[in-house]
Amino acid sequence: MKRLSLFIIPYVVFTILLVICPLVTIGVNAFLDADGSFTLENFANMGSREVRMTFIYSFAVAIRVTVLCLLLCYPAAYFLSRKKLGFTEQMSMLFILPMGINMLLYTFSTVAVLDFMKIPPGRFALIIGLIINSMPFMMQPLYNCLSKIGSQYEEASADLGAGRFMTFFRVTVPLSMPGIISGVSMVLFPSLSTFAVSELLTMNKVRLFGSVIESAFNSGLIGYGSAMSVLMLALVLLTQLLDRRK
Repeated sequence: MKRLSLFIIPYVVFTILLVICPLVTIGVNAFLDADGSFTLENFANMGSREVRMTFIYSFAVAIRVTVLCLLLCYPAAYFLSRKKLGFTEQMSMLFILPMGINMLLYTFSTVAVLDFMKIPPGRFALIIGLIINSMPFMMQPLYNCLSKIGSQYEEASADLGAGRFMTFFRVTVPLSMPGIISGVSMVLFPSLSTFAVSELLTMNKVRLFGSVIESAFNSGLIGYGSAMSVLMLALVLLTQLLDRRK
């Protein structure tokens, strides 16, 4: 066991240097001004009308993308998890395969496709691009969760007199909630904080909350950008805590 524990050391070092240290740095910078003195002004500046309206708009876009991804991916994941076909695993891999492609390259290809379809850059193109980028991250947890739900639950529901419609909404959907929550978390917050995708698909016509954070850091407002990043981290942690309580 002691020898096996040695293999954990690289992972621990990696986590400390590339995950914990950057998060701590962001948290500290959020409470510092340009002179390195303690301040709460960075958080107070987030109350400006521009930031509030951008956050509300970004949150609305993220919710729309998340709901559409869920509606598109759940039937496909359910079908693949229930059909005992020889190509089921291959089909599921086709949905998950884009996760291994760099998001920027994926977005550039989306821009080319939308341009070929004569869809101009703007809000509609942004929604389509975010859905295309986010579908694999919704599909994987849904498929993994649904494939683990045995057919005996549906058979027991049918034996008790429930129809397919009631069985689906009273048995299958509740049992697949862990996959739904995981997929929603993996789509909602990246869609809220993205900036490269919105810039490429809208030609900087639409600014999301991630674009505001990126502009703050590029302008040298490290504390202000860190404060907004802390807000995003707080939302993620809050969601995880609520999920665990359930």
